[in-house]
Amino acid sequence: MSTGRHGWDPAHYGRYAAERDRPFVELMARVPEVEPRRVVDLGCGPGHGLRWLRERWPDAEVLGLDSSPEMVAAAREDGSQAEVADLVDWARGDADPVDLLVTTATLQWVPGHLELLPDLVAHLRPGEGGVLALTVPGNFDEPSHTLRRELADRPRYAAHLDGIAAPSSHDPADYLRVLTAAGCVVDAWETTYLHVLDPAGTDPDPVFTWVSATAPGPPCRRCPRGCGRSSPSSSGTRCGGPTPAPRRASCCPSGGSSPSRADVTGTTGRERIP
Repeated sequence: MSTGRHGWDPAHYGRYAAERDRPFVELMARVPEVEPRRVVDLGCGPGHGLRWLRERWPDAEVLGLDSSPEMVAAAREDGSQAEVADLVDWARGDADPVDLLVTTATLQWVPGHLELLPDLVAHLRPGEGGVLALTVPGNFDEPSHTLRRELADRPRYAAHLDGIAAPSSHDPADYLRVLTAAGCVVDAWETTYLHVLDPAGTDPDPVFTWVSATAPGPPCRRCPRGCGRSSPSSSGTRCGGPTPAPRRASCCPSGGSSPSRADVTGTTGRERIP
């Protein structure tokens, strides 16, 4: 769920779904024993997490929100209740209280999201030990993202990429500090995952396949065909043009750090791509 609207492809995003879903599953393992009446997943994507939440708490009302109509449609097709909504509008609105509020790999798309955390906490049902569970990727200093920003700064691409949402996140200690100040008891951690992408070698550039489902994908779709033919060769992050030599069994370290108990569970993901 991002504030900078661009098209999302659920099928493309679903590539390497097991790797993408792992931080969510491990985050949920740290959620305290609760019996929520109402669960909301902000930035629910194609609904993989919603399905898990429905199965874990079958008696709860489970709602997914996402700014992408494509993602919401995919979640509904999977049998989940999902609606198109903007995360910032929801956080600052008058929604019904929530017992478990989940947001994974979403806040990085929201500029100034640290300041939004107290608003999210305020939606937890008062006096009943509500839980906020969150993850935020932390791989934005890796080549997969720095190359995209370098290209966007070049005059050749700048006109086409103006207004494209750019993800960002903060140090885990910043999330710990803000959530503690908001009155939460916080369990924060950071994890690094080593994902071996495409061990069979069927994808000519699996790292680009991974990242192009999120950050570099929209910029590439914005550029005119062939606008990147002369851009530097590096992990397919340029717009257009042939990808570099195939990368087989590419290793994609990814990780997580986080703010859990009584009032908050969360994790700030760290993902590094070689």
